[in-house]
Amino acid sequence: MRLLITLFILAFAQLFLNVASASPQTPVNASLHKAEKKSAREDERRKRRPVKTSAKKSRLPASQKSKVKKQQKIETASLSHSASKPKKSSSSSRKRYGHQRTLSSIKTTRAANVQKVEADDGTTIKMSKSHRLRYQKARETAMTKLMGQLGKPYQWGGSSPHTGFDCSGLVWYAYKDLVKFRIPRTANEMYHLRDASPIKRESLEKGDLVFFRINGRGTADHVGVYLGNGKFIQSPRTGKDIQISALSEDYWQRHYIGARRMMTPKTIR
Repeated sequence: MRLLITLFILAFAQLFLNVASASPQTPVNASLHKAEKKSAREDERRKRRPVKTSAKKSRLPASQKSKVKKQQKIETASLSHSASKPKKSSSSSRKRYGHQRTLSSIKTTRAANVQKVEADDGTTIKMSKSHRLRYQKARETAMTKLMGQLGKPYQWGGSSPHTGFDCSGLVWYAYKDLVKFRIPRTANEMYHLRDASPIKRESLEKGDLVFFRINGRGTADHVGVYLGNGKFIQSPRTGKDIQISALSEDYWQRHYIGARRMMTPKTIR
């Protein structure tokens, strides 16, 4: 009997609990839950939508509008031109700049090799290093040929080391292969030679020709080659050998009439 009463009480309690869960309060909570979910979805959609910014159009006068349109067209054309223009490769630019450096180095080398030399007429001559060396060598060659004939006898009309020399023959032998022009054979013709510049006595240099008038006939009848330090080499006369004399001697001072420069940077071969 007690067991039945206990089961009845338990069944009644279970029924009461079922009725309580099915009360009006429960659907209200469910509807609230659904409303919260819906609002959360709407918030997410709003966040995902891109915000449209409405730019206010500025009102411009018609003249300014046309200027703006022209400027836009020009910018568009320049952009398209620059896009279509092929880009220069870095290698070509390196070649170009390298070529410029090469040209500048060549110019610098040429400037270093060029030397200015004052000519007999006072003008300045630009002479390269190779030309200057050739000029110096030609002068040395002439001096060597002259000094090699010291002690050989005077020979009238002679112009060879094998036969001997007269005064003009000695000069002709020394310079004939070193200058561009034809050297005359007599002392007087050498004195009036247009290709040889006249030189003042105080401006004499090694290799200049010095002229004398010995017989007093109004012409230059004797010639020698200046060696520097007031000395000159000559083939004097019959019975004498080729020798070095001093311009300061009274005899040569009395008969001295002038000097000419046979060899210059312009006249050498």
